[in-house]
Amino acid sequence: MTLEGQPPRRQPRVPLRPVSVAPMMDRSDRHFRRMMRLITRHTLLYTEMVTCPAVLRGDRERVLGFEPAQHPLALQLGGDDPEALAECARVAAAYGYDEVNLNVGCPSDRVQSGNFGACLMREPERVAAGVAAMRAAVDLPITVKHRIGVDELDRYEDMLHFVDVVAAAGCDRFSVHARKAWLRGLSPKQNRTIPPLRYADVHRLKRERPELTIEINGGVRSLDEVAAQLEQVDAVMIGRAAWDDPWLFADVDRRLFEASAPPPTRAQVVEGYLEHVERWLGRATKHGPSPTILLRPLLNLFAGQHDARRWKRRVSDKCQAPRELAELVTLAGELESRERRSQPAGLERC
Repeated sequence: MTLEGQPPRRQPRVPLRPVSVAPMMDRSDRHFRRMMRLITRHTLLYTEMVTCPAVLRGDRERVLGFEPAQHPLALQLGGDDPEALAECARVAAAYGYDEVNLNVGCPSDRVQSGNFGACLMREPERVAAGVAAMRAAVDLPITVKHRIGVDELDRYEDMLHFVDVVAAAGCDRFSVHARKAWLRGLSPKQNRTIPPLRYADVHRLKRERPELTIEINGGVRSLDEVAAQLEQVDAVMIGRAAWDDPWLFADVDRRLFEASAPPPTRAQVVEGYLEHVERWLGRATKHGPSPTILLRPLLNLFAGQHDARRWKRRVSDKCQAPRELAELVTLAGELESRERRSQPAGLERC
């Protein structure tokens, strides 16, 4: 479908990845992403949202730097000026990112004051101009993460109009958080839970615009739920559940990417991740991350297991005194062995 008076859309440039880990402020930093990449090789990962001024005038290595092992990796931008977005996309391409995503979903007051995030759902033409500018600037896929609506602008028809306008500019994928956002009266945390999930609207969007790549986000907490959603849409984005229980991705490569290698063990993930931690602890910089920032991605590695509290307590101790970190590898192996012995024969976690 093309809008009247608009040129036909070019073919999407984004490889279809059935699952991704959402961009999360104060969560999806380079350290959390490093741990996730040890758990899943193929899942698309995102940075935290980075504003255009931070990219253009800030410490680029601090806000954009990443290790090659983190590919495939998307940079999420916050901004509304097409020229600035285009320049940021060029910087992203130079840094080696695999995709650039525009944030049209965050409802925080700070984001609104900069006229980006969810408030841009009221201005689809401005979003389209930003997408078009970035597409003209780079060959990377340009995608948009948005809500199903904001405030009173929350009918399905309102979302469809937004998507149609932005699609005409060449958006390669729409990642749709299946909740509306209240720009006044709810905090960002409340906006992730209080507005009801409306999966049916996202499913309908895919049915009515089958030529578009549609990814659904919001409330998905297991691979079985991912599989069910993939019967209706092209991809599924998982946010807070990835932080709360990162091990739910342990089998994702086999189930959704047809990988033949067996999943890693938790002990293997811990061992690999501690190599990353040691490198950062060894850097002589007063602005480097604290041990707490470095080790907190490990806190929920045993979420839902009998010894989860013991594990979190030991990791927390190491945050305060990061010595003899290899003890965590030993403990992870012990807890995994105990977990396997406690499971009935043939029972595997989905």
